[in-house]
Amino acid sequence: MKHAYKGNVKNRFGWAFSVLSILLTFFVCNVDIYAVPTNGLLQSVSSSSQLTDTTVVPTADTLDIKFGNDLTAPVFYSANDSMVLDVPGKKMYLYGSESKLDYVDNKLNAPVIIYEQAIDLLSAYLIKDSSGKVIAYPVFNQADFSSQSDTIRFNMKTQKGLTKGTYTQQGEMFVYGEKIKKVSPNVFYALQGRFTTCNLDTPHFAFVSRRVKLINKKMAFTGPVHPEFEGVPLPVVLPFGIYPLQMGRHSGLLAPAFSANDQMGLSLDGLGYYKVFGEHWDAVIRGTLYSYGGWTLGISPRYLKRYKYQGNLSLDIQHFKTNFKGDPDYTSSQAYSIRWSHMMDNKAHPGVTFRASVNAGSSKFNQQVPNNPTLNFTNQLNSSISFSRNWKDKPYNISINANHNQNTQNRLINLNLPDVAFNINTLYPFRRVNPVGKLKWYENLGIGLNTNARSLTSFYDTAGRIMQQINDNFQWGAMHSIPISLSLPELGPLQISPSVSYQERWYQKKFMRSWNSIDKKVDTAISRGFFTAREISFGLGASTRIFGMYGFKKKSKIQAIRHEIRPSVVINYKPDMNSGSYYETQVDTFGRTARYSIYEGSIYGAYGAGKFGGLSFSIDNNLGMKIKDKSDSTKLKKVSILDGLSLNGTYNFLADSFRLGPLNLTARSNILNRINITASAVMDPYLYDTMGRAVDKLVWTKTPFTLGRMRSGSISLQSSFKGGEKKKESNKATPSFLPPEGTGLTLDDYQREAAYIYNNPGEFADFSIPWSIDFGYSLRFQSNYRQDLRRFKPQVFQDVNWNGAINLTPKWKLGMTGFYNITLREVGTISMYLSRDMHCWQMAVNVSPVGRYRFFNITISPKSVLLRDLKVNRTRYFFDF
Repeated sequence: MKHAYKGNVKNRFGWAFSVLSILLTFFVCNVDIYAVPTNGLLQSVSSSSQLTDTTVVPTADTLDIKFGNDLTAPVFYSANDSMVLDVPGKKMYLYGSESKLDYVDNKLNAPVIIYEQAIDLLSAYLIKDSSGKVIAYPVFNQADFSSQSDTIRFNMKTQKGLTKGTYTQQGEMFVYGEKIKKVSPNVFYALQGRFTTCNLDTPHFAFVSRRVKLINKKMAFTGPVHPEFEGVPLPVVLPFGIYPLQMGRHSGLLAPAFSANDQMGLSLDGLGYYKVFGEHWDAVIRGTLYSYGGWTLGISPRYLKRYKYQGNLSLDIQHFKTNFKGDPDYTSSQAYSIRWSHMMDNKAHPGVTFRASVNAGSSKFNQQVPNNPTLNFTNQLNSSISFSRNWKDKPYNISINANHNQNTQNRLINLNLPDVAFNINTLYPFRRVNPVGKLKWYENLGIGLNTNARSLTSFYDTAGRIMQQINDNFQWGAMHSIPISLSLPELGPLQISPSVSYQERWYQKKFMRSWNSIDKKVDTAISRGFFTAREISFGLGASTRIFGMYGFKKKSKIQAIRHEIRPSVVINYKPDMNSGSYYETQVDTFGRTARYSIYEGSIYGAYGAGKFGGLSFSIDNNLGMKIKDKSDSTKLKKVSILDGLSLNGTYNFLADSFRLGPLNLTARSNILNRINITASAVMDPYLYDTMGRAVDKLVWTKTPFTLGRMRSGSISLQSSFKGGEKKKESNKATPSFLPPEGTGLTLDDYQREAAYIYNNPGEFADFSIPWSIDFGYSLRFQSNYRQDLRRFKPQVFQDVNWNGAINLTPKWKLGMTGFYNITLREVGTISMYLSRDMHCWQMAVNVSPVGRYRFFNITISPKSVLLRDLKVNRTRYFFDF
């Protein structure tokens, strides 16, 4: 016996509904219905059957029917159109585009759902409108598995099922099967399966196989498989296919790329293997083979233990053979590079930090890296290893550092190890333990200690006898500083700060020059031992802040201009405690002499001779304005006009000449938050004679309205503009050649990825930005006296760099990056790219036609990271030695 009703029956018929509920075995309303099997009793309760009339006793409409089979959990179901219950057949029909049925972790949404309780079979079907267009599909979810099908038949008791026309997404992979059979919670078999990363119903490309086995979120296996493009099969058949569906780390081969080089021949780039050794560490091994006999090898282990530490190590070896044997230009070279990065989590040992960033190797290594202009032009390598310890509730701390820097042009390597710093934070010996009320002025008297000991050495990696060089060039030194400070209460608008500083330096050697009258040259003598020098200084500083504001009329867009001046003056006195460490000696046959310090060339340098009694002054300015907000005229927005304009200098009252020191002028501004400008200049306030020597006469005696002669200066300008929505930010990040903290990437892997992005910007074009341009300009000025011209000759250095892109169409993008040295009139590295968006695929052409390192490549590849190695690539690069 079947019964069906549509619409909100009770609300329409009022009292008649109660009569009908007795006569009928089932009713349907336009609300959710819940069924809970309890000992074979199916209870159907309508949430809208509650009576709103308080004079009537509310009753629940119930249906008591005994079914033979029991389910292990409640079944929740609802239909937004209608529901039919076949009592003799023990079947239930749900209709409506939002009909659903939930059982345990099985969730089904479909326009037509049929549940046969006798055999625990659940069926679902799609529906179409009169034109044949699908209105809704059955969607089935179980735990982390989700699918959309044309037809679903599922046994709720055995948890097995059969579907037709099924789509499911596994990570980035979209899987389709004409028929899919579920045999266990995680194992499926498919007939006429299709794998793709294209999200269209008819994908642009796919890998097709007749028989497929899927293990949910893990792997998929197929028999013979062939690719299809736009539904057209290609005559390329592989005997089997293995598809990783689980995101995360998996050991496996790393696919190579093919390229060509005029000097080294054809190459197989980046062939390697990735190995997962356990939860905490893995490694990558990569190599490149060249047809002329050259090769490279890189080993990059990586380790990570959460809340403890993380790091990576990279060891790379290059063995290049340029041209072929017998060629007059044939050369062979070998170079290596080692990189190590380590970071300890602060939670592992509170108060203790250990970090390492090592980048060292042969001087020629960076120059020989193919197709990487950024590394090719990098001639400085730096390393740093640091350990620090802070004691809880103690005023002291210690840090130990080791540093390395290397110039790959002159092959000089400097080592600084160890570098030990011990500090005692400011102590207040006169302060009460538990002060009550305001502190007395003398309770703010503080004293501290800063101690630093350092050792240095250096060697040339081409000179041989490296250990002998290290021993001969080794030197050490130490410096101690005891600052004494007193913070006084404000005196009106002034902040007064007196200070006393005592310093002492320890030296390893004395360096003496003397004139050899026989050989007519300067001889040097070095005395090794333990030597000390010390210095004390006294200071009294005063600073304040001055504000000024000019207001405009209320109708004006500009409401006010605000000016802030921050002047400061510090009076210093330093007695002469180091004149004895200076001497004069003859330096040429004309009898000219020069003055030197016996501690010249030491790690910390020599203290200055003579006493100083003068002042240091500084004036800084800030200028801004308040304007009405365009979006809301009642609100004001702050706009910076001048971020800073400062002037500082010194004046020594005790000097016998040249009392006023050079004036330093700096300015900075960010115009409209778009154009960033910084400028600096060093001004000499003295006149010079015809020989280029300074005269103890201020320039203002001759030219009143000037700050002096400009010794040097610089101006830099950076700007960035882009089209599109202002609030829409690009999801493309500018590559950095050092991995950010927390990525876990090895330096080798990260730099390879960053270099690839830098050299192949077309593959990472952001089509959401219609146009963009980044522009940078730098000017540096220096004035030197020319004896032949008998005047100062300025030297100007200028260069400009740019990075721009424009969408030719919504799917085509053109971009260019370049550098030009205006002074030398030389073009640096220039690269251009053309990119085409092909939905799930992309095409990119990258060209660098000028410069020492030139290359081009054409790449057609899927966008998915999962299939990044499935690409058509043509690369060639050239470089000049």
